[in-house]
This record gives sequence, C-alpha cells and structure tokens, in this order.
Amino acid sequence: MKKLVLIALVSTVFAAPLQADTKSVDVKASAPERYTVKKGDTLWDIANRYLQDAWRWPEIWQANQQIRNPHLIFPGDKLVLCHIEERSVVALDNGGGCAEVIANMTNRASVSSGDGTSRLQPQIRSEELSVAIPAIPLQSIRAYLSDSRIVDEAEFAKAPYVVAGAANRVITGQGDTVYARGKGMELGNSFGVYRKGVRYTDPETKEPLGVEAEDIGSGNITAVQDDIANLELTRTTQEVRIEDRLFASEGRSVTPIFFPSNPVNVKPGRIIRILNSLGSGGLNSVIVLNRGDRDGVKQGNTFAVYQRGSVVRDRIKDDIVRMPSERTGLAMVFRSFDKVSYAIILRAATVVNIGDEVRPPVSGD
Repeated sequence: MKKLVLIALVSTVFAAPLQADTKSVDVKASAPERYTVKKGDTLWDIANRYLQDAWRWPEIWQANQQIRNPHLIFPGDKLVLCHIEERSVVALDNGGGCAEVIANMTNRASVSSGDGTSRLQPQIRSEELSVAIPAIPLQSIRAYLSDSRIVDEAEFAKAPYVVAGAANRVITGQGDTVYARGKGMELGNSFGVYRKGVRYTDPETKEPLGVEAEDIGSGNITAVQDDIANLELTRTTQEVRIEDRLFASEGRSVTPIFFPSNPVNVKPGRIIRILNSLGSGGLNSVIVLNRGDRDGVKQGNTFAVYQRGSVVRDRIKDDIVRMPSERTGLAMVFRSFDKVSYAIILRAATVVNIGDEVRPPVSGD
C-alpha cells in the first residue's frame, strides 16, 4: 500500500502558526538547526532532540495539512528549526529553508515560472506506509495493542466458555476445534479466547476496576446447535483449556502511530500494575493506570510519573507524615479501557514502581 505525500510549494502547505513562543516552549540550547531523519528514529527521539519535554512537541511542529496524517515523516526527510517572531517552529525543509517556511506560513509561497510570473507547483512523493517512523518503540507495546483486554468481572463471568475439546481433549491448540457454550455465538462469527488474569482494584477508593482477560487465541464459529458452538482455532498463543472465555473479536482499528498530548481535566492517578514484572520497571515498560475512558483519558495522553514520598514519624509532633513525591519519569497512554489504561514509560530517571503517582504534565515539567 502506498502513501501519497503531497509536498506542495503553495500557500497552504503548513498549518496556521501555533500560539506558542520560545518563552513558553523549552527548546533545548543544543537543539539542531537542521536534522535529517534516520531509519530507526522515533518521533519521540526527535522531539527529545529539540525540547526539554517531548510531550510538548505539537506546540512547535508545523504539520503539512494537505495529507491525511500530517504528522508522518520518513527517513531522509530534512527538518529545520526556525525562529519566527519569538516563536520556535520545526518544519519539513523542502529546499528553501526557513525563508520558505516563513513564506508558507504567511501565505506568500510561490514558484517563479521564468517569465516573471509566479505559479503554484505541487509535487507528489510516494512512500510505503510502513516506512514512516513511529512515535514510540512499537516492539514494546505490540502485544498489548489488540490482544489482551480489560473487562468488567461480571461481564467476564457471563461470557461464553470452552466446555470441551474435540475428541475429549483437555487442552487444544491452533488447527483444533473446541466446543463452547453460551449466548451470542452465530455461524461465521470470529471470537477471541481469553483466560482470567489479574483483578484490578483502585488503590485509594477500593473500587473494582475490571479483570485482565489474557489473550489465548482466536477462531471462527463453524457450527451452532442451541447454545453450543464449534470454534475452529485459527491462532493460539498457548494451549486452550476448558473454562477459557470467548469474546467477539473487536471491530476496532489499531494504529501504530501515536502523538503525545496533554490530558485535559484528568485527575492524577496511580500505577496499579507493571506488565511482565513483579512490581518494578523502567524505560519502555508497559504499565496499567487507574484512569480510563470515563476519566477523559485518550490515546496519546502523556503523564508525568512521581515516586510517592516515604512515610515517616514526626517525633516532635508525634504523628505520621508523608514526604513530597518526586518526579521520576514520563509515560504515554497507547490504549484505554473504561476504568483503566495501558501506557508505556518514555522516560525514567530511576526505577518505576507499582503505586507511583501519575499526573498530567504542567508547564515547566
């Protein structure tokens, strides 16, 4: 599949100037005036080259609004940092440098035709979609983008379940058929197979937040009689067992492109689990937060991570006090559910632990 990227030397190539200036956006003193995108780069890496805090990247990024996804950039693209009326702007350099960027931003872009007149001259570049550089290291989150999910415990309990394997097998795998019992199974439908995992509870309110439905495999319904169905397994990550649950395959699109953004009106939360860990993690670890869709969390939201202060006894006043929390990192949400969300650690100054706080970043963070 090809991606047509319109690089037009026209007045509307770049989005309208953003209302951010060099005083409010902490551009690094070491930020390069020019940078050529390399294979293996991520948008997060590039943002870190320019800003003290990469989550504020959209404040200085001038996107090409002519294309479907204006944030896509590719290896070989040349970026230029321009300072325009106390604003810092990063844009694709199409050969004209900052002068061209300024002209485009002020609706003065044109190309001489050689006869004293000016005309607009768009160009087309064809790129493979897979070539576009990702925002974050996808290998760290790929398994969590579409497979496992978090559901209400009551919903998990009433889901159809594996009642037996073909030929009375106790465990089955890819290519085998299992028998499932429950409601809502129709011929030809696709279902995922899940096993009950960790139960999540809010550490402060003690509210049940859901249960981790661990991905075991998937298959298609090939026969139905009353409330019993045949499920032909087309994919398995481990052996399918009796009592594993079935959920209809999600009709959601999974995007590999993420852009950091500041959460709006989202309350501070806590890290309630670090996946594939006994309780601590670091850079690129996947964490679970006790904030989700109902709290206003969206894909791409970025949170500052704080290590909770220790609890000590004040011997003068004879009471217990907690020391101030200290910022230790940054995390970005890549998938959200009703009450919880998955995030990846993008920056870690020290070990990240279960119970650490997460807060929307503020200016200067």
